Amino acid sequence: MGTVIDSHFLALTAIVTVGYQLFFFVVTALLKFDKVTDFAGSTNFVIIAVLTLVIKGSWHFRQVILTFLVVIWGLRLGLFLLMRILQWGEDRRFDEMRSNLGKLAIFWIFQAVWVWTVSLPVTVANASDRDPSVQAEDIIGWIMWSVGLSIEATADQQKLFFKNSPENRGKWCNIGLWKYSRHPNYFGEIFLWWGIFIASVPILEGAEWLVILGPIFLTLLLLFVSGLPMLEESADKKFGNAPAYRSYKKTTSPLIPLPQIVYGNLPIWFKATFLFEFPFYSRSLPQEGPNWKKSRMD
Repeated sequence: MGTVIDSHFLALTAIVTVGYQLFFFVVTALLKFDKVTDFAGSTNFVIIAVLTLVIKGSWHFRQVILTFLVVIWGLRLGLFLLMRILQWGEDRRFDEMRSNLGKLAIFWIFQAVWVWTVSLPVTVANASDRDPSVQAEDIIGWIMWSVGLSIEATADQQKLFFKNSPENRGKWCNIGLWKYSRHPNYFGEIFLWWGIFIASVPILEGAEWLVILGPIFLTLLLLFVSGLPMLEESADKKFGNAPAYRSYKKTTSPLIPLPQIVYGNLPIWFKATFLFEFPFYSRSLPQEGPNWKKSRMD
């Protein structure tokens, strides 16, 4: 049946993803209800993984494991984000979109592209007829996924606990993993999806290697578009006049967890070249000077 639809399930998963995201877009647009946005994205990964596994019907060990890993990640993240937004009550990302159907549509289209592209490694793995024995790449990939998921889940819970504490209102999160990375949850997500790609390597041949676009797309998305840039800008505007925050930002890695005493003493060129400390992450940070000193005293 997989051959009838398309040999690598690329068209099938595209149709399913567009249909699933279109349904939630209509719900959001008609009801002005944006609390299911992240849930729709995360669970879409689960649907793609399970659907391709079942339709292919080979049930190879590698396919089952990769599908299981995606299901665990997608359900964990989807339920966490759903519970969080129900608790917080509003997703500020949509403040300017609720009354602008065009912007809202672009967001949902982009989410569909994100889901389909990042899912490529597991989609192609589940469509494959090849079933080599377990390789070193499998073990490495599974370990990377385990480490990445642990970091992402731990960071999410630590920040949620921090934000829910009344005494932390108006403060930036700098506890637990957040002492070693300004965005440890994103590091975990990137790391685990690179792990899924590496675990799919043993079955890849020829053009199938293009599934590397999945983790590349995710990495670039979080580094340059909707992840770190948006959160860095928001934090700089909120806390940029606080000396303690400026010190935290200077001594804390933007992505890869590192001890502050190590990162804080590295040269700027090294941080920018190897540790993703790009200058535009600080473009909203108030410049130090007479006016800055005055504003933080007000």
